[in-house]
Amino acid sequence: MDGIRATFAGTPWWVKWVAVPLLALFVFGGVIISILGTLISFVFKLLLFVALVGGLIFVVKKFTGSGSKSSSGDW
Repeated sequence: MDGIRATFAGTPWWVKWVAVPLLALFVFGGVIISILGTLISFVFKLLLFVALVGGLIFVVKKFTGSGSKSSSGDW
């Protein structure tokens, strides 16, 4: 780690805080976009699954609860 600090010791601030991050985005940008796209896709599918299961439970309770409401007690 001291070698990296020694390398950046004589450079201006904009090299450390602007040029190096821009180079990292340029080199690894495709990987970052791919990971973010996969993560967003997974979260969307998870939310869709939760909504569909919730809708299914709602529909089942609505149709089965109308005839057996007196026998179910709490529901």
